[in-house]
Amino acid sequence: MAIFRWGQSWDPFHDLEQELDRLLQSVHQTFHMVRSARTFPQCNIVETPVAYIVTAQIPGVEARSIEVTISAGSLILKGVRRPPEESREDSYRRRERFHGAWQRKISLPDRVDEDNMKADYSAGILRITLPRATPGRARQIAVNEGP
Repeated sequence: MAIFRWGQSWDPFHDLEQELDRLLQSVHQTFHMVRSARTFPQCNIVETPVAYIVTAQIPGVEARSIEVTISAGSLILKGVRRPPEESREDSYRRRERFHGAWQRKISLPDRVDEDNMKADYSAGILRITLPRATPGRARQIAVNEGP
């Protein structure tokens, strides 16, 4: 293995990635596949004065296979990305896109109005609008005396 290649900048992480790819070929995974073990889908959460807007990139996922739930202060996204019909497991030369079942749980920073939340899916982007819950009014609780 050459120590330095003329005409290319020295990038130790690129070299490490190539070496790990070579080592992982025996288990039919690449370093890219190991890195894709990060949480899927990639999400952004934007806070506005009236709502939280969650956007998730989920290309290749059919809308009917997406499940969005909210429970105990967490937003839960579930779905399935099906493999292309023309592909077989043994025919891949390189595979960087994940397929199969996935789930993502996101903790919400504040209470939301669960009755008015909505989700839209278009062009591989899931957009969930979570209106903020109105702050509850303080109320007096009567104290009873006696057994």
